[in-house]
Amino acid sequence: MRKENVVSIEERIPKLKQHRKKKANRRLLFLLTLFLIMILSVIYFQSPLSHVKAIKVKGNELVSSETILSKSKLEPGMNVWSVNRNETAQRLKKLPEVENAKVRLSFPNSFVIEVDELGKKAYLLKDNKFLIILENGKVLDKGTEAIPVDAPLLRGFKEDETLKKMISELGELPKEVQHLISEINLDPKKTDQYHLTLFMNDGYEVSATIRTFSEKMEHYPSIVSQLDPSKKGIIDLEVGSYFRAYEAEGQDEGDDGDESER
Repeated sequence: MRKENVVSIEERIPKLKQHRKKKANRRLLFLLTLFLIMILSVIYFQSPLSHVKAIKVKGNELVSSETILSKSKLEPGMNVWSVNRNETAQRLKKLPEVENAKVRLSFPNSFVIEVDELGKKAYLLKDNKFLIILENGKVLDKGTEAIPVDAPLLRGFKEDETLKKMISELGELPKEVQHLISEINLDPKKTDQYHLTLFMNDGYEVSATIRTFSEKMEHYPSIVSQLDPSKKGIIDLEVGSYFRAYEAEGQDEGDDGDESER
């Protein structure tokens, strides 16, 4: 006769009771945790912690913090969870000065708005006011009445494709060359409607054209380094590269001064 393992009912009952007790305890713990979360949620949404306390704006220079806050529609006291951060960022990107925007929650109840602005490339003289021109060629309806020194001043331009082309060419230049330019005058000729006359911060005058502006002006520092700093004049970059010194005071009118090719 085969031997079989026989487990008595008396031995199994304690184990079943222990298993059921553990299962009941886990269920009770889950229900208590869920209840506690619900209570805390109710308290949180009823407390000032769920309301926007502060809004901080970062990265803005051209557009005021007040304008950004107004466009964002964020206000202290509104519910934190009613804010759609993506929609808020999209509203901010509609501002002409703003290239990109990010809205993030600073726990527990503050928001930080970070904006990336388009770069300032130049100023446009219009109605005795110097208007800011952005790197995409957009002219802002605001500026200064004081002569700007932080970017070139453009004269003779209109808000058209020629201006956008000029800004595009200017943006191709190295920063150090851009900072050497004081004024850019659109000075059309019969042979070239895009002719430019530039006045530089180091005292030289440049004759150029929009068509090859960035290509030729990139070599400006190298050209100037070969000139006598005591003699100022006109650097012609339209076709080749020529320098013509200004006429000295009292010099004969028939004498055009020194002219050399570089």
